[in-house]
Amino acid sequence: MGTHEPGENGEDSRFSLTECPVCGGGRFHQQPVLWPELISEWQLAPEKVQYIDQQQGLACLDCGNNLRAMTLAAAMNATFAHSGTLRELCRSNVLFRALRLLEINSAGELTSVFGLLPHHSLVAFPEFDMQRMNLPDESVEIVVHSDTLEHIPDPLQALRECRRVLKEGGHLFYTVPMVVGRLTRSRTGLSPSYHGTRAAGAVDDYRVQTEYGADFWCELFSAGFRNVSLHSLLFPASVAIHAQKVRARRKAGF
Repeated sequence: MGTHEPGENGEDSRFSLTECPVCGGGRFHQQPVLWPELISEWQLAPEKVQYIDQQQGLACLDCGNNLRAMTLAAAMNATFAHSGTLRELCRSNVLFRALRLLEINSAGELTSVFGLLPHHSLVAFPEFDMQRMNLPDESVEIVVHSDTLEHIPDPLQALRECRRVLKEGGHLFYTVPMVVGRLTRSRTGLSPSYHGTRAAGAVDDYRVQTEYGADFWCELFSAGFRNVSLHSLLFPASVAIHAQKVRARRKAGF
């Protein structure tokens, strides 16, 4: 399988990956993830296959987290102004450890890192309905999900629910698989398409409801978020989204 060196295979990237933001490791490996049927369903050109394989199949040899999980970790480190690893943030930062973190579906190997937090909760979709969360308003400080939103029939409603359960000033971190060279489209009326693994077959949990493109951010503002930022380790292969719940202020005299 070999060790991945940033910049090999001719990937189009303005960034380099030299250290894992989860554990601090510096060894990475790459393996293909997409299969021919999915490539055909998504109508992916070869260069898009390359960066999506990198998004899902590039991983840290030390902690096992893939690129999208590492990018989520980098986004969290940056948001909380932490210069070390996510593992250190979860283990040692007193203020961060006081926060309630809701993880919806396991975000890869990040789950074991989040497990260091005293107020971490892990729930599973579809048993946990993201469109109607069984949680009180403003009950958590952080919501995390990774490559889950594209499987939700109404992703906009799911984002509204994420915002509802967040406290004022709370943070949403997530990833979706996206093809940056085109716009988002619903798969309603199209033949069923499934993620996960090729062996998973037609498991309904893996059915893709939305194919995300360059306009993925529009949903966030429609859901009521006003502060949105993007983080990348290798572009276009990795993009993590951070949205903060901040209420609009009324203008004086209007």
